[in-house]
Amino acid sequence: MKKITNRAVSLLLIAALIIVGLVAYTLRYLDDGKDWALAFARQNSGSSGTMTERNGLLLAAFDPSGTRYAEDAAVRTACYAVTGDFLGRSGTGALSRLWQELYGFSPLTGTTHASDNELRLTVDALLCRTAYEALGGRKGAVMLMDYRSGEVLCMVSSPAVDPLFEGEPPEGAYLNRCLSSSFTPGSVFKLVTAAAAIETVPDMDSRSFYCEGDVEIAGVKITCSGEHDTQSFEESMANSCNVAFAQIAIKVGQENMIDYARAYGFLDGHELDGIPSAAGKYPLDFIGDPELAWSGIGQSTDLVNPYAMLRFVAAVANGGVLAEPHLIAGRSGPYTRLVKENTAERLGAMMHYNVVSHYDGANAFPGLSLCAKTGTAELGDGSSHAWFVGYLLDGQHPYAFVVLVENGGGGLYAAGPVANTLLQAAVNK
Repeated sequence: MKKITNRAVSLLLIAALIIVGLVAYTLRYLDDGKDWALAFARQNSGSSGTMTERNGLLLAAFDPSGTRYAEDAAVRTACYAVTGDFLGRSGTGALSRLWQELYGFSPLTGTTHASDNELRLTVDALLCRTAYEALGGRKGAVMLMDYRSGEVLCMVSSPAVDPLFEGEPPEGAYLNRCLSSSFTPGSVFKLVTAAAAIETVPDMDSRSFYCEGDVEIAGVKITCSGEHDTQSFEESMANSCNVAFAQIAIKVGQENMIDYARAYGFLDGHELDGIPSAAGKYPLDFIGDPELAWSGIGQSTDLVNPYAMLRFVAAVANGGVLAEPHLIAGRSGPYTRLVKENTAERLGAMMHYNVVSHYDGANAFPGLSLCAKTGTAELGDGSSHAWFVGYLLDGQHPYAFVVLVENGGGGLYAAGPVANTLLQAAVNK
């Protein structure tokens, strides 16, 4: 009897191990099955595939003889955030995330459909090269999209690497800063605070704010970059006045600030044709008025993902309606109201006033009808991230953009010229 019991226990253990193994294999198959099938298909099926940018320029291709990339090394490097490589070193690259579009991988059969297809992306390779060169070797992220169609025209992360490069890559070359990182936003977050104030403070436009360089809130000093005297709500935005926006954030209240940060998509990760982006951060627990003031001006523990900021300014540009961004050509929508129409219109007017009255728009951005906001995000080590975000008021060129230069200094002087270079190239193509 004891022998039978031991055998039964042994059989149960073996069965349990088999079940655990099958579950582990199934989970691994669901995660990696398409990659296994695609790798086999590339090497053994005799099929071929080509990935091109919007104008037909080759970005990457494979056939039975091997793999290849764009001929121009500068294009290969600038577009690395978009394409990645055949080795899968970039987790957000289209060669890793979107290549199954050519094959139609079936999880039921575990096979692909051999094909000789082309996957055309929405990006413009030359605009990517322009943006990458404008960053001048600095760490940063640049995105440009058509806010009416949702087409992503440029996605650049620096430093990047030539996929044909052999040797030690630059630090962070495989990280897509547009999608996979979040950064202290600084004053670009004042757009969120302003939108919340427009909708929750009824007399916002009739209020004035006095700034003499700092303000004390519950015993804590909130400092500003200048002394702005008496200013309106609109002038406070143009001055990017910390004193004013600290008081505005307190008036809005933490619960409302959390609600608007969440509603506008700054706390969650998003997807770009299935490619995930990093979530942002805003203080959710009670922090008191001084820290609320800092959070309302984009400091405190605030973190914003560049792609999330692009989605927001694109919606503002499009009357509050977000045309969901996409990388695969030929797609459109869905269209979602992200910002109330009146709020989007008011924010847009304030952003245009920023450029005309304080950013020297005629000289710094010649020929561009621009709505924008700068950000100089102060870090604990004394350096600052430079942001410049916004869009064009141009029916023929409905472009929204975000530029981030890590540790770049002032937003207008470090990120602004990058935006101008890219927008000039986009408008004049």
